[in-house]
Amino acid sequence: MHRESFREVLEMDSLDEKTVHVEELYRGRIITVKRHRVQLPNGEESWREVVEHPGAVAVLPVLADGRLLLVRQYRKAVEEVLIEVPAGKLEGGESPEEAARRELREETGLEAEQLQLLCSFYTSPGFANERIFLFLARMDEPVPQRSPALDADEFVQPVIITLEEGMRWVKDGRIRDAKTVAALQAWQIMLWEKAKK
Repeated sequence: MHRESFREVLEMDSLDEKTVHVEELYRGRIITVKRHRVQLPNGEESWREVVEHPGAVAVLPVLADGRLLLVRQYRKAVEEVLIEVPAGKLEGGESPEEAARRELREETGLEAEQLQLLCSFYTSPGFANERIFLFLARMDEPVPQRSPALDADEFVQPVIITLEEGMRWVKDGRIRDAKTVAALQAWQIMLWEKAKK
């Protein structure tokens, strides 16, 4: 296969890959795995394995006293208990905001007073199309008073921390979940911008 020089790649009109053929390898409850034969920008062909995902939401709940409500849960893929923001996949026909409200209620028992979209991002675009919509939820209570309405196969424990603790936990490796790192950093940036005004 011909390899282009860096200069040749920079001068290409388009970096798009055209799909020539798609083969479904696996269809599960949450994901579908497909293999794509693609035509590269230089005319050569290659293969791409793609995990299709319906998309997801993540919610950073900020309690009335300014502390943050996270959850601990076991994640089979990494065989660890992780500390995360409440999150879950989009259900058919559900808007990201509806999904965020549902996941917040299911995992924490809370209803958001205000819900604000902070950003959206792709989790692993090298092989998956999963896009997460990240929301900030402002609560009117200092601590949760209601029980969560978890799915039958879902077990979570609440973790209430300050932003400073959360950033320390990111630095020392206690928080390793990417959407949670993104949520904490987005909230920190918002507070910095507010303080500058």
